[in-house]
Amino acid sequence: MTKLGITTKVTVLLFLLLTGWWLLLRLTPIGEDSFQNELFSASYGVMALWGGLLGWRISKKWGGVKSILGRSIVFFALGLLAQEFGQLIYSFYSLYLGVEIPYPSLGDLGFFGSIPLYIYAVWLLSRASGVSFTLKDGWNKLIAILVPAGMLYLSYYMFLSGYEFDFSSPLTIALDFGYPFGQAIYISVALLTYLLSKKLLGGLMKNRILFVLFALLIQYLADFTFLYMVSRDIWDTAGINEFMYLLSYFVMTLALISLNNAFNKIKNASL
Repeated sequence: MTKLGITTKVTVLLFLLLTGWWLLLRLTPIGEDSFQNELFSASYGVMALWGGLLGWRISKKWGGVKSILGRSIVFFALGLLAQEFGQLIYSFYSLYLGVEIPYPSLGDLGFFGSIPLYIYAVWLLSRASGVSFTLKDGWNKLIAILVPAGMLYLSYYMFLSGYEFDFSSPLTIALDFGYPFGQAIYISVALLTYLLSKKLLGGLMKNRILFVLFALLIQYLADFTFLYMVSRDIWDTAGINEFMYLLSYFVMTLALISLNNAFNKIKNASL
């Protein structure tokens, strides 16, 4: 059995503590206190903060922004930090100002900003893994067309069908379309990277990229659920959707640790 490193142990412990807190709020009368729920909502982003800082440190081992892999990890880390920034701004509105969170707001700079950061990070990861997005193979062509098209159609059907344009608020329109479409793009790129890298590097990267894909999928499902619940006015503070975000930050942090371990093995094998 593989011995867990200190960073993995800290990550798991942090997740278990935050999960225990969330369960306490959901299963006891404490959860009836709106301030307690708001406090959890403002605090669980520490998981993203930890993952972002850890990812930044891991990237330095591989040359930081000077190497393809290092740059990929940097942008995954920035995506996590952007999520934490968005959560802190949202909590500032709720806890400090005591007002309804406006949309769009400064917090959307973080939440929406994580989307292009993740897209670029996955693309860099594909390059670091030796993936070539050539479409000479008919199967690759089919995947490259159907996966993004299917994801975009689902996002459009669920959230934008019958959309009423208010051109007096162009930023709102941009975010309404940008959120679901951007999330569909990074899932599509990650899935293509996984499918096209299965036979590379002796299969060493296969499970690691699948790990990243799983983390991004949970992030996508959390965002999808958020948009769905808000559109139907059923979202609640410290509810299941916020636990989904906590889970996505946790899995992404583990994915970054896994990437670091994989490339340690590559380095050791080359010595």
